[in-house]
Amino acid sequence: MRLFFWIVILLPGLAFTQETTPSEKFWSNLEQHCGKAYEGWITAGAVPKDGFTGEKLVMHVRGCNKNEIKIPFFVGEDKSRTWILKMNQDKIISLKHDHRHPDGSEEDLTQYGGINSNVGLETVQMFPADEFTAKILPAASTNIWWFTLEGDVFTYNLRRIGSDRVFTVSFDLSTPITAPSKPWGYVD
Repeated sequence: MRLFFWIVILLPGLAFTQETTPSEKFWSNLEQHCGKAYEGWITAGAVPKDGFTGEKLVMHVRGCNKNEIKIPFFVGEDKSRTWILKMNQDKIISLKHDHRHPDGSEEDLTQYGGINSNVGLETVQMFPADEFTAKILPAASTNIWWFTLEGDVFTYNLRRIGSDRVFTVSFDLSTPITAPSKPWGYVD
């Protein structure tokens, strides 16, 4: 009877002592922006005629489910890109780049990205290129993508190890803008 008493008293408390991982904190902070859109600017890697420079850059935290967040990234009128984040059972986040044609069909180079090798930090999640990426884009096999979410700034970053290639887009989270229409290939 005494053992039963301690089990009833202590067991519920043990369930609440599980610590939230940094990846779960990052995820929760990102979910707070679900449904909102933000304008961005290139902070590193701008090159004339790169397709990004001089264009309006918008991220829209459009779809938030328990284990998936979809963030379309619009470059001017180009609605081909969506970042897809997935949380697995080990609290590790993966990143995929979903690229679509205007008719909604997938581009040849799509679904590339990486998997975080650990739970990261609550303000930074890093994604080294995965095996699928190395197979379809050999030059990107040394890519590392990462997102930062610090205060009122969200960044998308790309670094290709062994080269000078770096690209960063920052978004001002303090000033939501009108949400854009859906990205190519998505149905409401």
